[in-house]
Amino acid sequence: MTPRYTIEVNMPAQTLTVTGADGEVALQARIATARNGAGEQYGSECTPRGRHYIRAKIGAGLPANSVLVSRRPTEEIYSASLRTLHPARDWILTRILWLCGLERGRNRLGKVDTMRRYVYIHGCPDEDPMGIPSSRGCIKMRNNDIIRLFDLVPVGTPVLIKE
Repeated sequence: MTPRYTIEVNMPAQTLTVTGADGEVALQARIATARNGAGEQYGSECTPRGRHYIRAKIGAGLPANSVLVSRRPTEEIYSASLRTLHPARDWILTRILWLCGLERGRNRLGKVDTMRRYVYIHGCPDEDPMGIPSSRGCIKMRNNDIIRLFDLVPVGTPVLIKE
């Protein structure tokens, strides 16, 4: 069965593009990948390369700027004052698309397993810059963009992360 959509993450351009089976671009957005660059090793805080798919979608129906910790909503809504209270927190907001690698030994299983590294496509504070690598390994998006992406693509959608 041909997937309805595919997602391509272009790390050099810091863009995410969703293409339909007809070849039409359904969504394109600026993103932020890892400040440590590309890499697959556990603990590296790098963005993994290669073929993946969306394993789980988390956060359906949550308000924009909802804070998620360990994939669960905290009941908090992000604000600048909340950020001041928790300056070291890795802000995961609004929605999560949890990625799973498809390439054994590259991004699946062992010390390179994308899913075990908890690598997501997720929302972030709107003041965080897009187009500049700045995450801890995940792919960060504006909250409006992650909501659009979340509503557009199903679990199982292929994701290609290119360096």
